[in-house]
Amino acid sequence: MKEKIKPTVAELEILQILWKFNAETVRFVHEKLDKKKDTGYTTTLKIMQNMTAKGLLKRKLSGRSHIYSPAFSQHETRELLLNKFLESAFGGSASQLVMQLMGSNKTSSEELNQIRELIANYENRKP
Repeated sequence: MKEKIKPTVAELEILQILWKFNAETVRFVHEKLDKKKDTGYTTTLKIMQNMTAKGLLKRKLSGRSHIYSPAFSQHETRELLLNKFLESAFGGSASQLVMQLMGSNKTSSEELNQIRELIANYENRKP
């Protein structure tokens, strides 16, 4: 089922909230979204219902409220989306992706140090 993760931009906004707060009601998610952009409650509700139908969210009844939580971790979702993007946009080449990122954005020295550390850790791991 994980292979079918294909959240839209609006769905990713909702997932970001739920990853941060774990499990919440539609009202809570709507209030967080509404701080960033004008969104109707029924729109948030419909998107979250659709996400549940798609398997992106889990829903359980708690009293009179439905509590929604992500079906997949942020790490799992990012990994799958990145792999799909890497394959479709860069022919599977991680180096092409990194070169594009490095060439099109201003990368801070702190970020460069983090990247160097990641590469060193990757190279030093045991097979």
